[in-house]
Amino acid sequence: YHVHGSDICDRPYVLGEIMQRTITDKQITSPTTAAATLRLFFHDCFVTGCDASILISSTPFNKAERDSDINRSLPGDGFDVIVRAKTALELTCPGVVSCADILAVAARDLVTMVGGPYFPVPLGRKDGKISKSTYVDSGLPKTTMPINQMIELFTKHRFNISEIVALSGAHTIGFSHCKEFSSGIYNYSKSGTGGKMGFDPAYNPRFAQALQNACANYKKDPTISVFNDIMTPNNFDNAYFQNLQKGWGVLGSDHGLMKDTRTKEFVDLYAKDEKRFFRDFASAMQKLGMMGIKVGRYGEIRKRGDAFN
Repeated sequence: YHVHGSDICDRPYVLGEIMQRTITDKQITSPTTAAATLRLFFHDCFVTGCDASILISSTPFNKAERDSDINRSLPGDGFDVIVRAKTALELTCPGVVSCADILAVAARDLVTMVGGPYFPVPLGRKDGKISKSTYVDSGLPKTTMPINQMIELFTKHRFNISEIVALSGAHTIGFSHCKEFSSGIYNYSKSGTGGKMGFDPAYNPRFAQALQNACANYKKDPTISVFNDIMTPNNFDNAYFQNLQKGWGVLGSDHGLMKDTRTKEFVDLYAKDEKRFFRDFASAMQKLGMMGIKVGRYGEIRKRGDAFN
């Protein structure tokens, strides 16, 4: 029994089904996959565009994006689900679907799977031919970045304030490693009541103590992490914004959104109106997915995710 490859490959829904099956299996066995893939997509698009350059492995001649300091903490589940989807698609339709498209679709499908909004993802991206760790540092927002710098960085990529806050809402799923926010909960020394207790007063005091306890051993064990949204960590919803209002943000950049009147306005709006958050998140994701995409001879369709052809 043989179906001619190209016949199947002309039917987009078949490719969609292969993708759907692969990522559903992965999400069921590893529930952190959705957050991991969403973060991977963001880290890919913000550096040289949505071209899957984040997937490339380093060689003795080139240190790739994924080995820069900030990307070392990217969870393996995100990489793994893309490799699985790519392998399944290559077996059925070799050379048809780029890793960049797979990553964009996987991020959308996984967000939807955990309760988030559905949004259309246009296809036709090609995979980039360059991946350098040196490009990463200046391109990505850091968790400790002051809100002014964060706004500056996003504005450079033509995102407005509501889009910045909506995209930050991705922290409604997933987790952060203690080292990413340790400076806010230990030996914090700005003047003010919290300062005396050793943590940033933007944190709710009981929450800060809970984080200090959870992270107590993080220097010995750098893998220790906590959920970004302690209320509904596996559901894509607006609880993240409600948490911020209570001082239950985990990262410095989360608290920054509450400290600046420009961003706080949207935190309050999304905390109150989940539909509005979903709508704004969906349109910001569509915009993100079109950043710096490669077409024609500027890209290729890789045979495997982690190496150039």
